[in-house]
Amino acid sequence: MNTQIKILKSANYIKLLQKLFDHKKNIYGPVRQGKRIGYQKINSANELATDFIIPDMSAKSFVFPCIEKLFSFTKDKENVEIQNLNLDNIPEKIIVGIRPCDALGMKSLKAIFGRDPADSIFQTRLERTTFIGYACNQADDYCFCTSINGGPGNTEGSDILLTKTDSGDYIAEIITPKGESIVASAPELFEDGSGLDKQKYLADVPKRFDDSNLENKMKAAFDTNVFDEYAIRCIGCAACAYVCPTCACFDIQDRTKGSKGERIRTWDSCGLKLFTLHTSGHNPRETQGVRWRQRLMHKFSYMPERLEVRGCVGCGRCSRRCPVDMNIAESINIITDENII
Repeated sequence: MNTQIKILKSANYIKLLQKLFDHKKNIYGPVRQGKRIGYQKINSANELATDFIIPDMSAKSFVFPCIEKLFSFTKDKENVEIQNLNLDNIPEKIIVGIRPCDALGMKSLKAIFGRDPADSIFQTRLERTTFIGYACNQADDYCFCTSINGGPGNTEGSDILLTKTDSGDYIAEIITPKGESIVASAPELFEDGSGLDKQKYLADVPKRFDDSNLENKMKAAFDTNVFDEYAIRCIGCAACAYVCPTCACFDIQDRTKGSKGERIRTWDSCGLKLFTLHTSGHNPRETQGVRWRQRLMHKFSYMPERLEVRGCVGCGRCSRRCPVDMNIAESINIITDENII
């Protein structure tokens, strides 16, 4: 479908959200939590944070929860009875205020969980989630979305993208059928915006590195010492993976009590030492440098090769949250330096 351009006046934006609240929708958005910004369920437009770069955690938990039940089971000496998750019980949600980088992250997750056989739980969650994005009118030194074919006004992944103008009104891009259905529920709140240009309202995000031929440059650096040298201060805490919009490593565990139990999926990270530890005690990724190499190779080489999508959206969260100040954009700059490969 072709993207429609509308004007949503600031007063009408509040009315639109109120209309969604009145229909008892599950609405989530970025909310100020002390010094931090986090996505949480809201009941009023007044709860939404307005002056922020990016929420501390990504939006991936809406489609790939940190802890998720896959199925339940009952067992006896002879049999195991499986009770599959009822997908009809997965609720519809609207996420207001998602940044373009978080929305773009859904593309990477779709590529991962959409491989044959497709993950029906993930797909159902995504199908029942609508994203109303906020274009970025400010950025910081950690942002590098423009280095990996993203941008502060990128529409991919959003159903509606709102760009705030100097007057406080919004340029609304209606991108998908989900977005169209929201507009159709309150057409009187939107005005024609054909010909408007959002570019002058977007943040300036300079490129941090040259991403041309990045996959091959990463491969060429595989056997160098650059990964060990850069990762020498990494403590393997996995904070980078947990805040990342695209990291999808997980563990599977069974929780049982008596004859009943459930199988759960939990977030994990290839940066953790136990992730590849064998029962024998052997670990094929024994050093933190090798684990750091795996993280970067997966995002910038393996995923593009196998899934035709990168595992990074340039949000910079991993660098913001790293307790030892490891910066992924800086690392890519060093690794792809022609002098080391």
